[in-house]
Amino acid sequence: MRKLPATAVPVLLPLILTFFMTSIVAGLSTVMALGIVPGVGLAWLKAWMSSWALAFPVMLVVFPVVRRLIALIVENPGA
Repeated sequence: MRKLPATAVPVLLPLILTFFMTSIVAGLSTVMALGIVPGVGLAWLKAWMSSWALAFPVMLVVFPVVRRLIALIVENPGA
C-alpha cells in the first residue's frame, strides 16, 4: 500500500485528532445532557458533526501556534 507523503502530516494529524476528540467529547456531553434514551445516537451524531466541522479548521490554525509554543519550552536534543 502506498503511503502519503510527509507533507500531508500538517493536515492529517489535525484531521484524525479532531475526528476522535470531538466524537468522544460530543458523545460524553450528549449522554450527560440527555441520558441513555431513544434517539441519543442521532443526537450524538449531530453534535459530533457540528463540533467536528468547527474543530478541524480551528485546529489547522492553532496547530502551528502550539508547535511554536512547545518549541519554546521543550529542549531540542539535536541543537
